Amino acid sequence: MAPATSAELYVRREGAGTPIVLLHGIAGDHTMWGLVPHDLAKDHLVLVPDLRGHGKSPLPPGTTMGFAELAGDVLAMLDREGIDRAHLVGLSAGGFLALTIALAHPERVRTVTLVSSAGICDRHTRSIGERWVTTFREEGFDAFLLRLLKDLYYPDWIEAHMEVADRVRERLEHADLTATLAWCESIRAFDTRGRLAGMEAPLFVIQGMDDQVIDPSHARLLRQTIQGTEVRLLAQTGHMVPVERPTETAEAIRGWVSRRDAAPVV
Repeated sequence: MAPATSAELYVRREGAGTPIVLLHGIAGDHTMWGLVPHDLAKDHLVLVPDLRGHGKSPLPPGTTMGFAELAGDVLAMLDREGIDRAHLVGLSAGGFLALTIALAHPERVRTVTLVSSAGICDRHTRSIGERWVTTFREEGFDAFLLRLLKDLYYPDWIEAHMEVADRVRERLEHADLTATLAWCESIRAFDTRGRLAGMEAPLFVIQGMDDQVIDPSHARLLRQTIQGTEVRLLAQTGHMVPVERPTETAEAIRGWVSRRDAAPVV
């Protein structure tokens, strides 16, 4: 298969100031961040792309959804926007992408914020992705959607917000899930162990304590691995932190970014 060409990403832009880039996860798009971009845009330029094959962005022929492809798209987006250096915020596999960019292109990254993410796709998370793929292929869309909702949201929260389940169904029911399923496969090999300790960008971790996709213990491991890492833990919160806790998410990111912007750039 020939290498995939780069994809010009659809980007939602809002606000002005120091740039913050929000990177969604598997089966998502720019809407996955809910109210968080609007809140952050009160005092920052917020860029929220649809990654290749997701939302309104194209899926070039030959795409594997490998992280080198995804990183190239994001860097090209920054170039088009005239942005040399940005704060990267990644949700779930979008956090894997943020770490990939920070490690390979440290000159482009001011800070990294991981939301419901980790430095490795461990056995547990791999099994979740495999279950999504298997459920979709063997049981169909309805079973796949139910599996997603159970894995992604804190049970009490999603029961009280069934309109969110309806929106997820509406967004995915007629979507081409080729990129989603391919990304589920590509994350299996994600592993930054042995490299994270040398990452130049400061790290902030926001983690739901009831996350069924990324074990919350990864937040502690990251804090132990990277000196100066800050962690914010949210009780009774599942994987979809920006949706379940938008105010707390925006406040935490704003506080972190403001502190780092006030620090000298080295």
